[in-house]
Amino acid sequence: MPLMAARFLAIDWALTHSDVREDRFYDAPSFASCEALLVDPRSVSERFIQDVPPERDGVRRTYADSDRGYGRTLSRTMARRRAEASDLLTRVGGIAVVRLHPRGEGLEVVSPGLPAERIDRMSWLPSVSLVDRQHQLVFPANTRFLARKGEDLVLAGSGHPLEDYLAEFAGRVVYHAIFQDSLGTPLDRFATVIARNRAGDTVAVVLPFDEGRLALLPAVEGVPPAREAAALVEALKGMVLRPAFSPEPDWLPSYTLPGEDALRDELGSLRERREKLDQKIAEVSDRLESVAHPKRLLYTKGRFSLLPAAEQAFAALGFEAEISDGDLLLSSPEGDATVVVSACEETEVGLAPYRHLLDRVDRSRTEGEGPDKGILVVSGSRELDPRRRATQFAPEVLRGCQSQRFCLLTTYALFKLVEAAAQGADGASLASVRRRILDTEGEFRGVPA
Repeated sequence: MPLMAARFLAIDWALTHSDVREDRFYDAPSFASCEALLVDPRSVSERFIQDVPPERDGVRRTYADSDRGYGRTLSRTMARRRAEASDLLTRVGGIAVVRLHPRGEGLEVVSPGLPAERIDRMSWLPSVSLVDRQHQLVFPANTRFLARKGEDLVLAGSGHPLEDYLAEFAGRVVYHAIFQDSLGTPLDRFATVIARNRAGDTVAVVLPFDEGRLALLPAVEGVPPAREAAALVEALKGMVLRPAFSPEPDWLPSYTLPGEDALRDELGSLRERREKLDQKIAEVSDRLESVAHPKRLLYTKGRFSLLPAAEQAFAALGFEAEISDGDLLLSSPEGDATVVVSACEETEVGLAPYRHLLDRVDRSRTEGEGPDKGILVVSGSRELDPRRRATQFAPEVLRGCQSQRFCLLTTYALFKLVEAAAQGADGASLASVRRRILDTEGEFRGVPA
């Protein structure tokens, strides 16, 4: 791609698009040479973290009088990038989109006779001071990027094109930091807040730099670069058409136009209805998640997905189920059991989970402090449709379960039992199912059709 063929410059951010040129922070052309700058600063600090070890107090330092120009070169690079970003925003009227990260570990550049300069991954950000009669926002000097991770985004309903970008990838957006002003300045006075978390912390915001705009956004994860790039480029094009943010003065509400008040009332009513609808959507989503949770038996693995699904499945059959040390303990009037759950991509689950179950039951039998019945729940060929899976356990696993009088149960068989229970099985029927599971020695059969 020719040097300036692309309209947008992506720095350390994988974005596959004909309008986007990808480059590295330390090697890229001037930040002011494009229409929009897209930066993921996470890796900016990798260079000096790898090059400079921490001292005894845990701080990484480089000494300008003995490091052969390393510290001064790094300092000049940050100053140059900061000036370029400032020129893009204030002189070109361009756009900068930056993934919001905490400042992270930094490097102190110590020069004789001068205060130490701290450099981190966000040190290249340009400065702006926004003032009205009551407040002042000084960025980034008086702002903090506090490390906090989550997926609980609440969009602000601003109508901003970048809000549409985040909405498109709902469920894939993860914030790694929150934006705060150390003086408590209300952001809405100067900037457009796009999203907050459920605690009300700002996780996406757009700041004005004269006619330019700088957006701080959370990361989108697990999305192909081409798809993210298409949505982001579309949002950037929308931003070009959108006027820059201008805070309304205090006296402006005294100037009203015919029909304005009615439209404001209608807008307020719609927002109130949307809030109620959002609450209803969240409620129904939670109920749907609860109803559909047993389906996780069919395709998930591990202690954080498959094990809780198995716990809920046995509970649906009337067992009291409890997770203990990565396994399940079941109790019921019909008897108690220890359950080990294992899933794999291979055709058959091997001996390892069986031996783990045998060890747990053997300790229970020896110590006399637990159930002496074992249940092994397996899921082989995890990525196949359960109805197309062959035998999901090795022959030696079956022989071991038979010899120890363990029940061997596939996740599909357990799912079918839960499905039958959900269709309205009464207490007597569920008691019969529990008794059959506890009495089975070897593979559990007789799954409902």
